[in-house]
Amino acid sequence: MIKHKNQRVAVLIDVQNMYYSARNLYGRKVNFREILKTAVSNRKLIRAVAYVIRTEGGEEKSFWEALSRIGIEIKMKDLQIFPGGLKKGDWDVGLAVDAIKFSDYLDAIVLVTGDGDFVPLVEYIKSARPAQIEIIAFGRTTSGKLKEMADDFVDLDQQPEKYLIK
Repeated sequence: MIKHKNQRVAVLIDVQNMYYSARNLYGRKVNFREILKTAVSNRKLIRAVAYVIRTEGGEEKSFWEALSRIGIEIKMKDLQIFPGGLKKGDWDVGLAVDAIKFSDYLDAIVLVTGDGDFVPLVEYIKSARPAQIEIIAFGRTTSGKLKEMADDFVDLDQQPEKYLIK
């Protein structure tokens, strides 16, 4: 795995996955500023995108503003509520499409997620595109196959104090 200052990088953040992992493991919130610094690693950041779900209450507005202030672009979808009360909100396909598009002209794609649903995406990019794939997530909630497939894996469980908000 090569990291050098001329590498062009995109950081794609699965916010729901990171939020629930941090909450379930530590009862805390994620420090996305530190994650972004680690992801970029003194390389050239071309795009940083957070994929978020808008809930009925809209209480996450200040969180989105905080992400924007640190240079993260927000892509938003409404929470879907089905008859019977089932709620669904995920960005897997949107994130995957962006990763494929970016992998044509960037050197590295950093996926901030532990979701095993992204294994086929990583396999595809590694077989058909020039970009390397890096994963940043909490190791204890990350798919083993996803870790194995990545060119690099940063385990946030190794330094939780750095990557969580007190």
